[in-house]
Amino acid sequence: MALYREQNCNLEWSGTGLKYKLLALDMDGTLLNSNHEISPETEHWLRKAMAAGVHVCLSTGRNYNEAVPYGKQLGLETPMITVNGSEVWRTPHELYHRELFDYRLIGQMYEIARKMDVYFWAYAVEGLYKEDNWDPSLLERNQWLKFGYTTEDDELRHKINMELQNVNGLEITNSSPYNFEINPQGVNKASGTALVCDLLGIQMSEVVAVGDSLNDLAAIQAAGLGVAMGNAQLAVKENADVVTASNDDDGIALIIRDYILTEE
Repeated sequence: MALYREQNCNLEWSGTGLKYKLLALDMDGTLLNSNHEISPETEHWLRKAMAAGVHVCLSTGRNYNEAVPYGKQLGLETPMITVNGSEVWRTPHELYHRELFDYRLIGQMYEIARKMDVYFWAYAVEGLYKEDNWDPSLLERNQWLKFGYTTEDDELRHKINMELQNVNGLEITNSSPYNFEINPQGVNKASGTALVCDLLGIQMSEVVAVGDSLNDLAAIQAAGLGVAMGNAQLAVKENADVVTASNDDDGIALIIRDYILTEE
């Protein structure tokens, strides 16, 4: 596993014969810095990659409305993965595939939240639902995509995890050390990336997947090159092919420079 410590990536490139054709990017903690912005240097290198013919794909736990403004900033017209793979978009405005939760599983996870008295949230096609707007009558009517819990209490997270292990049909990950993100079993960023590969006519071996949290792990393990950010959780770093610089130090730019825009 390679580890980057170099910070200066203001180098020029020219070349042909790209090994990697798709760059699948997590957003929070990866594409976005601590100010939730795409840095000018990272944007510069992303645009260089796009100009060279590399497909850049946002691959995020966020929902569509939270992700699409960043795609617009970069001028992306390529496929996009949202809600950890529960939705795959052919273009930023055309849905290609959607995986929905059985509403009964959402009900079970909601009951765990009530039992544990923990903050929860749920994404549905119809919107974001939390304690302040939760309505049991919506359970069967809504099209559910993802459920989550957030707490900094380590013991409480352990108890929630134990409860979740008794529920079948769940894909359990996180987007920070303090939460759980739950999708339908088998739905993750790797399954989403595979669908994007089908759309683009490329192989998973031609993908670079970059992320920092457990919801990125499946894609990092399945991609031709799996990259962990310098700020990534330990389990992600341990399973990546490369550990780059942090999201505040243009880690994506380094990967584009040294692994993507290089001649075979």
